[in-house]
Amino acid sequence: MTTWQSFAAAAPSLAAHVHRRFTSGESHVLATLRRDGSPRVSGSEVSFRDDGRLYIGSMLHAVKARDLQRDGRFALHAYPGIEDGGEGDAKLAGVASEITDPESLSRLEVDPASHLFHLDIGEAVYTWVADNTLFTESWHDGGAWVRFARPDNGPVERTVLG
Repeated sequence: MTTWQSFAAAAPSLAAHVHRRFTSGESHVLATLRRDGSPRVSGSEVSFRDDGRLYIGSMLHAVKARDLQRDGRFALHAYPGIEDGGEGDAKLAGVASEITDPESLSRLEVDPASHLFHLDIGEAVYTWVADNTLFTESWHDGGAWVRFARPDNGPVERTVLG
């Protein structure tokens, strides 16, 4: 897993697209794991901070916070509205870690009656359509940054970008 800043350095244009999608709307879809292992989806806001990390917050003792405290694995889907003018679809997955140090919470100006998690990124995916071609770019920590193109609903073309 890696920080947002490290991901952005490894796949800069992909990170720019993903960042744009996550900052174009306020509420996104966060998937966490319940105690029994089944999925839970919740609305969540994200925060890109100057320290090169991506964060999500939660109300104190919310079920999504308890899920992440127990098992930090997450998937996050940028606001999937169709009103975005065809700007594409962005998703992230990785591991969330709660920030509990009072000094860090104070520096980050976090309400002590809430939770704050930084997100380490393991996977990023951006999908869009242009000129009758479906494109998907994906990046995996420790793996390649790859673009898949499927022009005119035909065979998939794979290009390694980094």
